[in-house]
Parts: sequence; C-alpha cells; structure tokens
Amino acid sequence: MPRPVLDEAHIHPAIRTRLAENRQAIVREVMAAIAASDIVVVGMAMNPFPRKARKLLDHAKLPHRYLQYGSYLSRWRDRNALKMWTGWPTFPMIFVKGVLIGGANDLQQLIGSGELKAMLQPD
Repeated sequence: MPRPVLDEAHIHPAIRTRLAENRQAIVREVMAAIAASDIVVVGMAMNPFPRKARKLLDHAKLPHRYLQYGSYLSRWRDRNALKMWTGWPTFPMIFVKGVLIGGANDLQQLIGSGELKAMLQPD
C-alpha cells in the first residue's frame, strides 16, 4: 500500500517550485551516495542507533558509507527533509543496493537471517 502524499492538484501553483526545491541538496547528496555505495547508513551524532548499525556492519566486515547530519538540536530541518523523502521516521536510515531496509534493528534481523548477504549478491 503506497503511503499518502499530497498530490500536486492540491498544491497551489505559486508554491510548487518552493516545495519541489526545499532542502533538495541533502536529498540529492544521499541519492548520490546510494548510487555509489552498496550500503549507506544515514545518521546523526549522539544517537546510539546509527552507531549500532555501523558496529553491526563492521563486525560483519561489510563496507559501508556513513553520512551524518547534525545532532538532536542541529540540522533537524535537513533530517526532516530526508524523513519526508523516505517516509522513514527515525535514524539511522539504511540503504542496501538502493533499497531502504529500515534502521539498526532491521539491519540486525537481515544479517541474522542471511538475507543481507543475499541482497548484496551480484544481480
């Protein structure tokens, strides 16, 4: 089931460009990292869950790219843009081969089940 997103017909034409361009630099930065790396972890300082995800990947000897965007009080608008883009409400956001797999606990389950290794196999 797709998540609801306000359709363009319900956005006044005068603000469509502002909406389309709002904080898109950070979204493009994450998209570029996802295109360039098999595993990308998007996180923030002082949050233990991005650190947990990185430790899980290090322990599994899986190379990954880490992008950190501020802490609880800084860069929250940038992080909010990422949340709006993905629909994922928390950090980290972990992408495997371009697919959002969730957060640290979701990563742990995929590692434990062996599904992560299967996802990383060449097509």
